[in-house]
Amino acid sequence: MCGIVGYIGPKKVVPVIIEGLRKLEYRGYDSAGIAVVPQSGKMEIRRAPGKLRNLEEVIAKSPLDGTYGIGHTRWATHGRPTEENAHPHRDCTGQIVVVHNGIIENYLELKEKLQKEGHKFATETDTEIVAHLVEKYSQGGVPLEEAVRRSLKELRGIYALVFISANDSQKIVAARLGPPSVIGLGDREYFVASDIPALLQHTREMFFLADGDIAVLTATGVRVMDHDGRPVERPAHHVAWDPIMAEKGGYKHFMQKEIFEQPRAVRDTLLGRISQDTGKVFLDEMAITEKQFREFQQVRIVACGTSWHAGLAAKFMIERLARLPVEGLSALPVFLSRSITEANSAIAIPFWIRNRSPCASANPVKLQTRWQRNAKPNRKAPPLLRSATYSVP
Repeated sequence: MCGIVGYIGPKKVVPVIIEGLRKLEYRGYDSAGIAVVPQSGKMEIRRAPGKLRNLEEVIAKSPLDGTYGIGHTRWATHGRPTEENAHPHRDCTGQIVVVHNGIIENYLELKEKLQKEGHKFATETDTEIVAHLVEKYSQGGVPLEEAVRRSLKELRGIYALVFISANDSQKIVAARLGPPSVIGLGDREYFVASDIPALLQHTREMFFLADGDIAVLTATGVRVMDHDGRPVERPAHHVAWDPIMAEKGGYKHFMQKEIFEQPRAVRDTLLGRISQDTGKVFLDEMAITEKQFREFQQVRIVACGTSWHAGLAAKFMIERLARLPVEGLSALPVFLSRSITEANSAIAIPFWIRNRSPCASANPVKLQTRWQRNAKPNRKAPPLLRSATYSVP
């Protein structure tokens, strides 16, 4: 799951895109990037690993502006969460870029084919091959939307794709097959995004692309076609949601939204750590070596509330697949946390670190130095837990 924002209109492009991405950061925070085309006509790209604020720091050091552009926040599915794997991705010329939410299932097959044709690849992602396909079909001055349409016929998988090209200026092309893609209609300005919250600050008039749709956004309007190039009418709807309702995605409350998103969350988490190129599993952020993994003899899961139920499921899977007991005083404590229990994890994790024991957290938790400095043994805890249980004043 990734966040996408595109904009063409009279406003300053970069602030519009960054603010939209901020509304979508829940969809991905492994890396972020932006591409714009300024008056000079040369594509400008800034990318950064990690959260959106890292991209903002890069832009502050190396500013850019343009008349239209696209941005992306990434939850890694193919390739590590690094700057080079961050979107937008480019073709060989650097003048065609794409952002993507989804999975291209036949990307290895297409990559090999394109490499034989002379294309050079710089990333581990499936998305990069799409930029090169569009480059291939753009030869001879073919319009961007036509090159995209031809490229899509070769893709197998699911996608929400958004393209811009410095060679076919003042145009954004979006395509959908699976993941959501919403088009916003403003006053002489037009938007594309992964979800409604990114657009509410600018317009309440919008419509979702249907599977198979291709949208062309220009400074004068939006037109939609199908994969065969036939015009399609998509009526706009007025969205009356307030921003909080929009972030709940139409569900009655956040808990209901989280329940229905669980299968996708698990799938996205696993996809983000496995390379389909090599089959290698990436767990770099855990800072635990392969040798340490092989030495573990048991696992202890520390969890509370709904995370405890997740821990029960994890116990079953770990014991079945890894053949390690999940009980006792563990060699590898695993912390499952959400909401208020994140504070407990942030206090407990330094305890294991101070005792030179490796540990892992299912949620990235920012360890606040104040918590570490002020943490005191919890005298109210049962005797067997006092050495590992801390409270914050």
